[in-house]
Amino acid sequence: MTAISAAVRHGHDGDPDAARTALLNLWDTMGPLGDALHRCTLAHYLADLYDDAAQALIWDVRALDAAGALTDERARRHHPALRVRGFYPSLHLNLADNLRRLGSFEAAHQHLDAAREYFDALGTDPYGDGIRSAADEVAAAVRARSTERRDSAPNGRS
Repeated sequence: MTAISAAVRHGHDGDPDAARTALLNLWDTMGPLGDALHRCTLAHYLADLYDDAAQALIWDVRALDAAGALTDERARRHHPALRVRGFYPSLHLNLADNLRRLGSFEAAHQHLDAAREYFDALGTDPYGDGIRSAADEVAAAVRARSTERRDSAPNGRS
């Protein structure tokens, strides 16, 4: 997790190419069967570093798949407050947004519904409020049949 955090910092420091390269190298090292928490975290952050919705979608699917293999016990070994259920609103939201950007509005709507099923796992804090707000934005974009990137979408650079 330290190496993943260090790689992500490159993007936050304004060097998304270095962040992407570092995360891809870590992925190659751990492989698709590596630790589920590491795979989920890495893929989730890596997806944000792609402007192309199809490339981001690939990594968002990998993050969701890894979450399916993750247990609360493993998550709590990293941080005692973590629960896998809390990962799903963001994971499904990201899938919905990428599918929407690709023009797959029905699939996007299905992932928005899936994200909302897990909203009870979100706190009433800035993170939870941000996920709920982003879901509203994506839902509005789906209704408008918009494929434009949202200004507030994560980009791995801030």
